[in-house]
Amino acid sequence: MTTLTARALLLDMDGTIVNSDAVVERCWRRWAEEHGLDADEAMKIVHGRQGYATMAVLLPDRPMELNHEDNRRMLAAETADVDGVVPVPGAPAFMAALASLPHALVTSADGPLSRARMTAAGLPMPAVRVTAECVSASKPDPEGFLKGAAELGFAPEDCIVFEDSEAGIAAGRAAGMRVVGVGPRAAAHGPDVAVTDLTQVTVETTGDGGITLRIATTG
Repeated sequence: MTTLTARALLLDMDGTIVNSDAVVERCWRRWAEEHGLDADEAMKIVHGRQGYATMAVLLPDRPMELNHEDNRRMLAAETADVDGVVPVPGAPAFMAALASLPHALVTSADGPLSRARMTAAGLPMPAVRVTAECVSASKPDPEGFLKGAAELGFAPEDCIVFEDSEAGIAAGRAAGMRVVGVGPRAAAHGPDVAVTDLTQVTVETTGDGGITLRIATTG
């Protein structure tokens, strides 16, 4: 058991509180095949980044305006496809425990996509949200997490990030925050604590309004 304390939590969405892997697989495998890429290799890096940033990694010589055009189409396709989108195990109870505590969603999805997936998973949308439209740089840049902390009114060192991907964990680290890694991709990328899912996390409130996390760790 590991115990962490914080003033606020910053939550990634896909792979962290929402399992959208089925949609991501469908959309990104189709895109990779259309561009003559190995879909299995492409799937290793798509998680965590905004779509245009993933495309820039996969096709480094391609004009960025084409990546942005494809990203707009990808977002529309993903927003329309919620088949198989479900909460990560433990996410409903975890989000319910955070209802009155400082927390924010910090996601590489845009506003419509984040609303579609949170609704499909039956999860409440946090009042504070940092989506793709809110930042100038994709994860692993720390901008989103720093903006989330600032909007909640807390210093980075007082925040804990929940993330599943290499890019997201790197962004949390770069923001000067502690990171709880969630899911099968997370443990390999150096989070402070790793869990299989959110059933291993218990949220408690301290007397001064802070947050205590009791985590049954997997690594």
